[in-house]
Amino acid sequence: MRKVFLIISITILSLTGILIYINWKFGFLLMIFIPLIAMGLYDMLQSKKTIRRNFPLVGRMRYILEALGPGARQYFIESDTDGKPFNRLQRSLVYQRSKKETDSMPFGTQLNVYEPGYKWINHSIKAIPFSEVNSNPKVKIGSSQCEKPYDASLFNISAMSFGSLSKNAILALNSGAKQGGFFHNTGEGGLSPYHLEPGGDVVWNIGTGYFSCRDNNGKFSYEEFTKRATLDNVKMIEIKFSQGAKPGHGGILPKQKVTDEIAAIRLVEKGNDIISPPRHSAFTNPLELMDFIKLLRKGSGGKPIGMKICIGNKSEFLSICKAMVQTKTYFDFITVDGGEGGTGAAPQEYSDHVGMPLREALAFVYDALNGFGIKNEIKIIASGKVITGFDIIKCLSIGADVCNSARGMMFALGCIQALECHANTCPTGVATQDPRLTKGLVPEQKSIRVARFQHETVKSAMELMASAGLEHPDQVDRTIISARVSGTKIETYYEMYPEIEPSCLLNENTVPKEYQFFWKKATAESF
Repeated sequence: MRKVFLIISITILSLTGILIYINWKFGFLLMIFIPLIAMGLYDMLQSKKTIRRNFPLVGRMRYILEALGPGARQYFIESDTDGKPFNRLQRSLVYQRSKKETDSMPFGTQLNVYEPGYKWINHSIKAIPFSEVNSNPKVKIGSSQCEKPYDASLFNISAMSFGSLSKNAILALNSGAKQGGFFHNTGEGGLSPYHLEPGGDVVWNIGTGYFSCRDNNGKFSYEEFTKRATLDNVKMIEIKFSQGAKPGHGGILPKQKVTDEIAAIRLVEKGNDIISPPRHSAFTNPLELMDFIKLLRKGSGGKPIGMKICIGNKSEFLSICKAMVQTKTYFDFITVDGGEGGTGAAPQEYSDHVGMPLREALAFVYDALNGFGIKNEIKIIASGKVITGFDIIKCLSIGADVCNSARGMMFALGCIQALECHANTCPTGVATQDPRLTKGLVPEQKSIRVARFQHETVKSAMELMASAGLEHPDQVDRTIISARVSGTKIETYYEMYPEIEPSCLLNENTVPKEYQFFWKKATAESF
């Protein structure tokens, strides 16, 4: 094949030269043949790609088709319910609500209601008129030790860093939060001017890299923390232990996204991938963590202090609970991130196979806090593929008090699920630092869509509660959701995730059988 192509190439070049000599008009042929011949010759001589080496020029079609594959499947092959991680029905619902277009569905559901895994709300004969329900309830976050509790919306912006997202995306998100009266989590990438400029409420996420509050050695700096934690926009502080997309791995920001500005905001040096350590250095055990909570509470002026965690080893979370009980020091909130959570860049094995899924994690965290008798001090925030009112109800029914969304808010910004978040080539200007692409995202316009999406989603959740005869999110429990377990078996979440007795984890003699192994392993002196 290669010899034949070489002979043909020499022949064409010879013929082209003769044609040019005869008539200059044939020079136009050079514009077509010479580039193709050059590409073919290069393919023959290169040694990295076997297909192109064995089939010069023609072999390039394989790579072109491979590159076009995801888009072709999304727009021409996938059904409305097939796409991953979010299907077209889910994406369209966000787009419609963000634009305030009709979100009604004609001709009935496209879901298979007899397929295992299908879920629904148990509505009530005593349904409440929508006009009598508060369409935007607030949830007070703050333990008995919190001096400045915060009234949070039911649905908020989950952790997404400046650096992973563009400047314009951050501005649009925070401005939307300002307009809608909900909070915007900074992500672990630090507190940037774009989180503060629009004036929306901010939850400052502090990860293992201590970005925006670190010293030259990468250790936590109380001085840098206090400068920022006392700002009016910053309403709560969140210590990030792990995230659903890559628990136990640490955050990743590829060096091509690290600009001078990002380096200055994060207090790091430019020129390398920014990889957060997999564990914290400010504390080494649960008791030291309690001291760290006190330190952050003091440095922030008494604002709510929380943690973000994707549940892994159950005994480690129980160790934290034992430390809270022993020291009588409490988190004000705990953000539970499910293993299905997303991010701009994560190894596939971590995204697919590390971390407890959200439903099981919520049930475990709620039951653990209730079992230690401290749930009344701590609010639970759920994060992990929450984009609809029904998603919110599912989380509340298992134990959440508030919900966060990352990718849903990205869709509201205009994200098309191009799956290029890690490559700095996001075509919608959301997850890139390329100014040629970010200029297409206009914060003044997109912020309105973010606020609309949040408002319509909370409204939908409250209407679903009203249909179930409930007036407030606090009334939602595990009996409200039913799920098909098999073709002929149905269970409520109450049956699927049976609750344990309050305060039963305080005494070894009352610990439920399923908790005994992890309870005995857990100690306040060690994770």
